[in-house]
Amino acid sequence: MPRRPRHSPAAARASADAAAARRPARRAAAVVLAALLALLGLTAAAPAQAEAGPELAPNFKAPFPCGQQWTYSHHSAEVRRALDFIRSDGGSTAGTPTVASAAGTATRHSQPSGAGNYIVIDHGGGWKTYYFHLASFSVADGASVAQGQQVGVTGSTGNSSGAHIHYEQLLNGVGQDIRINGSALPYPGSYGQYHLRSDNCGNTNFTTWGSGVRVRADARLDAPVVTTLSGPTGVFVECQKQGDPVTAEGYTNDWWSRLRDQRGFISNIYIDHPDAKLPGVPLC
Repeated sequence: MPRRPRHSPAAARASADAAAARRPARRAAAVVLAALLALLGLTAAAPAQAEAGPELAPNFKAPFPCGQQWTYSHHSAEVRRALDFIRSDGGSTAGTPTVASAAGTATRHSQPSGAGNYIVIDHGGGWKTYYFHLASFSVADGASVAQGQQVGVTGSTGNSSGAHIHYEQLLNGVGQDIRINGSALPYPGSYGQYHLRSDNCGNTNFTTWGSGVRVRADARLDAPVVTTLSGPTGVFVECQKQGDPVTAEGYTNDWWSRLRDQRGFISNIYIDHPDAKLPGVPLC
């Protein structure tokens, strides 16, 4: 048998009519209460507001150039939740660019007995990142920097036993567990246990020109050919470095770009951009 409705239509209408009749009475009671409070010099308490939560963190990326792989460790004696990074891809840590893990305003500092030359980037919302032991600065004090922009040169100034990037993320002055691309990093006690490859590539989308452009395994004309670009192609440039000079259309250029998707290098002379060294692209 079909189930009977809990309320008949007539009962529903009667219930609705009763509710409608109660609403004016409630409004009238509220008006009387407000008037009475006003006579007494009081006001009704406002509903409690929910407390605002902490500002969302920027999408922090690695503090070293696009495409590079570094290993990291944490020293238990650190005052805050810091990680120290060194290269683990065969490249030299000393002299490698240190880059902004998110956009913000950079300020320069020096503490010869401790942090050495260091940069602080204010990202807004209470968030800041610190980059210690720089060999030198690459931006002016108070400069606005983009994510992936070089802010210094990795070194070993201050209280340091070797070149590395000492990196911190702070919220309202309190050190936070470091997160890259939204994922928390572990805190190993020694190097070599964990590695991080940077995708901090900034705005490095370009277009090539010409046809039959060879992509090579390295920035050398005798390096093996990885693939060939048949015509103008949109490419994502991970990094750039100097290599063999290439001449085309009356111009010569010894800068080469590493292409992320083609996994090889092409001469910058085949990148559709007027500068020999591409702006905003980190060094390999």
